[in-house]
Amino acid sequence: MVLDSVIDPSLKKIPKIEAKGIKVWYDEFNAIKGIDMTIKPNTVTAFIGPSGCGKSTFLRLFNRMNDYVDGFSMEGKIKINGSNIYKKNVNVEELRKEVGMVFQKPNPFPKSIFDNVAYGLRIQGITDKKFIQERVVSSLQQVGLWEEVKDDLKKSGLALSGGQQQRLCIARTLAVEPSIILMDEPTSALDPISTAKIEELIFQLKEKYTIIIVTHNMQQAGRISDYTAFFYLGELIEYNKTKNIFTNPEKQQTENYITGRFG
Repeated sequence: MVLDSVIDPSLKKIPKIEAKGIKVWYDEFNAIKGIDMTIKPNTVTAFIGPSGCGKSTFLRLFNRMNDYVDGFSMEGKIKINGSNIYKKNVNVEELRKEVGMVFQKPNPFPKSIFDNVAYGLRIQGITDKKFIQERVVSSLQQVGLWEEVKDDLKKSGLALSGGQQQRLCIARTLAVEPSIILMDEPTSALDPISTAKIEELIFQLKEKYTIIIVTHNMQQAGRISDYTAFFYLGELIEYNKTKNIFTNPEKQQTENYITGRFG
């Protein structure tokens, strides 16, 4: 599996993520009903749609988080950097270094700020203290947290505010150098000021990463994403540049949703 498109410029021509004919079941329930999607590198893609429409299920296919769900089964192919991530010989741990995940509720470990960010490096077996130190500092700088915590790195991550905790979790994700970041409603538990900081961070991060965000906030999708995908009842209704989705949607269902007529 090719892990870093930065190394090989020719890979820039390959879609970062390509999903073809995706169908998902949880036992008898058909959660995803045949979706095709291509996602370009260094873009922000927003998944929108009412609760239970399949957007989080689809998101979690890209790092195989659904593998843990009882009754899960899937048809179709998902390729990252041109390689099928559901082939039998795929190392799922390697995949999850490539495809980081940030959850709805901040979930720092009950460890120090430093140890939270260093965690992924250490479980990879990295022991070089200087390397770990440099990666922790650079990750905290990337998320704009370094100046706030640099004198208190031994403090528990759980002692930070909600917005700081979410940026800490993003720093923890960045430390292992993924190329894709999945975000499942990353600001829904945060206040407006913290939300604005996360949105600004997402905008900056797309220079280095491909980002997919599930959000219920239409204004947020409009502000931060390059592309928007509208899901409804397990189907992909419309997928286009965000500007088109919000100003000139092709489907009536899309227009009804973004104008608040249903969902």
